Amino acid sequence: MSIISREKKPKGGGQSPQFKMRIDPALKEQLDAVAAEEGVSLASWLKELAREALRQKGVTPKG
Repeated sequence: MSIISREKKPKGGGQSPQFKMRIDPALKEQLDAVAAEEGVSLASWLKELAREALRQKGVTPKG
């Protein structure tokens, strides 16, 4: 995966909606480690992963 830049705050000063999910603690530990290696938060890393998956399916990500 390429280098991911830190997410900018949403325009308009509002907060983005939250998305909560449950994952195995061992999986979260792995995800945290990969995100840290790339110098970004886990949330930013997961958002970029989701955008990449959309692009692979021919969908242009919004936001």
